[in-house]
Amino acid sequence: MTPTTKEAQRAELHKTIWRIANDLRGSVDGWDFKSYVLGMLFYRFISENLTAYINASERDAGDSSFDYARLPDSQAELGRRETVVEKGFYILPSELFRNVHTRAAADANLNETLARVFKNIEGSALGTDAEDDLKGLFDDLDVNSSKLGNTVAKRNEKLVKLLDAIGDLPLGNFEDNSIDLFGDAYEYLMQMYASSAGKSGGEYYTPQEVSELLARITVVGKTQVNKVYDPAVGSGSLLLKFAKVLGKDNVRQGFYGQEINLTTYNLARINMFLHDVNYEKFNLAHGDTLLDPAHWDDEPFEAIVSNPPYSIKWDGDANPLLINDPRFAPAGVLAPRSKADLAFTMHILSWLAVNGTAAIVEFPGVLYRGGAEAKIRKYLIDNNYVDAVIQLPPDLFFGTTIATCIIVLKKSKTDNAVLFIDASAELTRVGNKNKLTDAHQRHILDTFTARASVDHVAKLVPNAEIARNEYNIAVSSYVEAKDTRETVDIRALNAEIARIVARQAELRTAIDAIVADLEGAE
Repeated sequence: MTPTTKEAQRAELHKTIWRIANDLRGSVDGWDFKSYVLGMLFYRFISENLTAYINASERDAGDSSFDYARLPDSQAELGRRETVVEKGFYILPSELFRNVHTRAAADANLNETLARVFKNIEGSALGTDAEDDLKGLFDDLDVNSSKLGNTVAKRNEKLVKLLDAIGDLPLGNFEDNSIDLFGDAYEYLMQMYASSAGKSGGEYYTPQEVSELLARITVVGKTQVNKVYDPAVGSGSLLLKFAKVLGKDNVRQGFYGQEINLTTYNLARINMFLHDVNYEKFNLAHGDTLLDPAHWDDEPFEAIVSNPPYSIKWDGDANPLLINDPRFAPAGVLAPRSKADLAFTMHILSWLAVNGTAAIVEFPGVLYRGGAEAKIRKYLIDNNYVDAVIQLPPDLFFGTTIATCIIVLKKSKTDNAVLFIDASAELTRVGNKNKLTDAHQRHILDTFTARASVDHVAKLVPNAEIARNEYNIAVSSYVEAKDTRETVDIRALNAEIARIVARQAELRTAIDAIVADLEGAE
């Protein structure tokens, strides 16, 4: 598929999704309705994914006309066990999206049909390695919710429209290598709803260009890594950028993450499937990373990316066990109860491999605030863990206009200095938000890779100098902003003022003469 064709297909896809959202949203809040659109998109995806997988296998075996969707359920049962081992789930032909969609308008019990199908898909993984990856994935697609309508008939009417809309999406065929369009549809929906949700959107979605920059920073000079991790995984968009940057097969042991919000955790798992990352290649957990981390047996990680929630509350020193936690103990102090930012940073550092890199989006206050946070920064600088600090432009993220920054951590640096990069002007205004274009990302990445001082852009600062500056690591403290004021020639300005004053005097004399002539004529 040529880039032009692909972009045209993507534009058509986005236009169709926008129409669906406007047509179907109705009384359902956009952020809530997202769960229905994404859940049904997921149902279509795994139906087509499974069909394509089984069809390819049978056709390779010599049956060129085989179509799993037309197979009787009784015959399909014969292949259940081996397919679940490979794919992690199973869907009988009668329960595939295509077939349920075809019968939907005539099905007076559509809500019950869908509830049964979703239960059966989830149940197909029971007792297998994929059980935890499938469990609860359809929970937010509540086909009996009053949000869809006050009566069963009204709910089914909405469900038919939803099936029609998702069925009409121009997602191509798996055989045409267009499966990335499912992932693209997901990203576009997340971005659209995050934008409209305003206050809550940023909690669930990191803009794609920021996600890609973070991933590229952590894999500079590498073509593959052992495994990647995000302790505040959200919808999974940051982790999945490694699949784009390196190729998912070059993340050898898979994608790891943890998320405290159940709905968002479900979205992250759906996102993995929609990007064709199979169940054995991801390990996502639900829970509180700071108090109950899920991957003790899997750390360390070679690449870590994260956009943790900004300045949220946590137990901190109210929990006497935390100061002895091996993740936090080395700093000798805990992040403040009212600001967990550096608790996430210490967790990430603890689980970072010796040869690894972490890139973390941070609230700007962590760079200069005093108290416990200053002591944690002292620990990070004195032990030479901070590789770079990158100041980003304001208004990049949904739900906030704050100018965030990126802290890059490493455990095996080749110098005792921190590279400060001022990327605050690397932006293009698109709609009502700022955006990092490909060119902006490249410039930031090139500056990061060169690791050299550049006037008004970057400065490599020895750790000793940062210590003398009381461990303040705000970029503006080290990179001098360019003076954009116009240079003024004072002599020329004074001469011009003198000329104007003289001319003003001439005009006043001339006006007085005219007035005198007029008065004399009277």
